[in-house]
Amino acid sequence: MSSTATPSLQRSPKRFGDSLFRGLSTGSGITILVILAAVATFLAGLSIPAFLADPETVQFGKGESFWAYVAPYAFGTLWSSVLAMALAVPVAIGIALYLTHYAPKRVAATFGYIIDLLAAVPSVVFGLWGIAVLAPALRPLFVWLEQNLGFIPLFSGPVSGTGRTILTAALVLAVMVLPIITAISREVFLQTPRLHQEASLALGATRWEMIRQAVLPFGTPGIISACMLGLGRALGETMAVAMVLSGRDVITFDLLTSENPNTIAANIAQSFPEAHDIGRNQLIATGLVLFVITLAVNMAARSVVARRKEFSGAN
Repeated sequence: MSSTATPSLQRSPKRFGDSLFRGLSTGSGITILVILAAVATFLAGLSIPAFLADPETVQFGKGESFWAYVAPYAFGTLWSSVLAMALAVPVAIGIALYLTHYAPKRVAATFGYIIDLLAAVPSVVFGLWGIAVLAPALRPLFVWLEQNLGFIPLFSGPVSGTGRTILTAALVLAVMVLPIITAISREVFLQTPRLHQEASLALGATRWEMIRQAVLPFGTPGIISACMLGLGRALGETMAVAMVLSGRDVITFDLLTSENPNTIAANIAQSFPEAHDIGRNQLIATGLVLFVITLAVNMAARSVVARRKEFSGAN
């Protein structure tokens, strides 16, 4: 065979489909970065007047500086989200473990469908449920907590007469983030190598010991990713919190009283229709603060997940 034919055999012509797919993938990635940069530029540009305004001439809230104005709302955002995650994460991981390692296949499929369907419920429905059902139902529990655990500062009274407290809002947020964490954790647990599980069982481990030795260590980065996605949902939730929580610009850790900190997103939704001039720049600046908080949380989670490069499902 002639040597001149070798290059033509080794070189394959570039396919149009590969080039098209590569271009679409690259363009999609660049588009995400452009959108993120555009949002950040928009928020930063309209926030500058609020940052540079003189508190003596422009009153933020009670006449303090912008940072003193936004601090209670940033605290309320973080506090409600932390409470929601503390309530949702153990339940979500327990449900995911039950669906993947304990439940029969039919039950797992049915419950998995219900969990996924829960993620499609609009926020306003959760808000209505929180006002009409959850808050009145929780008030007797709040009274019991104050009577029996009132010596703990978190549960000191007086108890809110409506039940619409930061703890109620956190419970609503917990229900909202539950399907996100559960669905991702379930998929992560299903990716655990079968040989690892069988090896643990072959050595005499019980099912729980196998989960603790093989499933949870493998799925830890994925659980962290799921928690961060849920936390991002909780940080940015607006309507449900605005409807359930009777919030104010205060910093308090009390869970049962009628004086509760508000969140940044809820404050924007409640105040923006009546805001004008520098007031709108002020609210947009608080949105920039929320944007930075959410971005920092996701970057921190990404750095944690990146430490486990061998877990391909989270990278």
